[in-house]
Amino acid sequence: MLDDSAAYIDGPWTHGAVSAAGARFHVAELGEGPLVLLLHGFPHFWWAWRHQLVHLAEAGYRAVAVDLRGYGASDKTPRGYDLVGLAQDMAGLVRALGAADAVVVGHGVGGLIGWTMTAYHPGTVRALAAISAPHPRRAIRILLSLGPGVGHVLRAQIPILPEHRLLADGCVRVGELLQAWSGPGWSDREAVERYRLAFSIPKVSHCSLEYHRWIFRSRWRLDGLRYNRRMRTPVRVPVLQLHGSLDPVCPPKVARSSRRLVEAPYRWESVEDVGHFPHEERPHRVNEALVGWIRDNDGERR
Repeated sequence: MLDDSAAYIDGPWTHGAVSAAGARFHVAELGEGPLVLLLHGFPHFWWAWRHQLVHLAEAGYRAVAVDLRGYGASDKTPRGYDLVGLAQDMAGLVRALGAADAVVVGHGVGGLIGWTMTAYHPGTVRALAAISAPHPRRAIRILLSLGPGVGHVLRAQIPILPEHRLLADGCVRVGELLQAWSGPGWSDREAVERYRLAFSIPKVSHCSLEYHRWIFRSRWRLDGLRYNRRMRTPVRVPVLQLHGSLDPVCPPKVARSSRRLVEAPYRWESVEDVGHFPHEERPHRVNEALVGWIRDNDGERR
């Protein structure tokens, strides 16, 4: 086990701690301009956005990548891993960073949080880019696809054992998931090692699985039913969906069906020959698409 120093990686960015929604969040920040808030997925932490931090800053934006609740150097609280609470975290973080709103970019679970913000905290989201992340009302279709991500979610429902499996042998399972969910030829050894170290931080393995437990179990509980009703609210901010053509976790067809829930400018971008992590597998392609889309929708603010 390590302390949270594994989350403090040197680079052109600056590290900080920001209090919001009753918790302390570790952020890495680079650049000046309109705020772009970057929300990582599983099994990542803020460092997943290292390429985007640099590119967004060079393009004239203030890019902030955060360790979500329970990850990296952010607080590991006993509760707060439902999508409603996580959206409140990020809406509070936008305000704590001194901004009225932000372009929210989320991958995987981070994308689900971004979608949730558009319904629960619409004033804090100027536009949403969802990477490998369907609208939450479409996410149930992932289970029906019977892809490799389904087995992970189902196994996560078992108490204690999934945490031990993630931690076994220096978190080797984290590396196995990265390889299984990415496209062919992505073998970034540094990334695998960074994520294994980050998951060795105490409580991260448990907290990360609590996200998946709530997403699955809430569908049969009152809080989940209330959430599902609230998420019927049409999305009224510009949306970009970036998706790997070979994503084994969320089939592109499932993600693209989210279009029906958006009543604002919408763009679909397929990243060819990559899997679940396009922002790492093809960072230059994602950077160009992301900055071009932000400028198209944010031109009046530049």
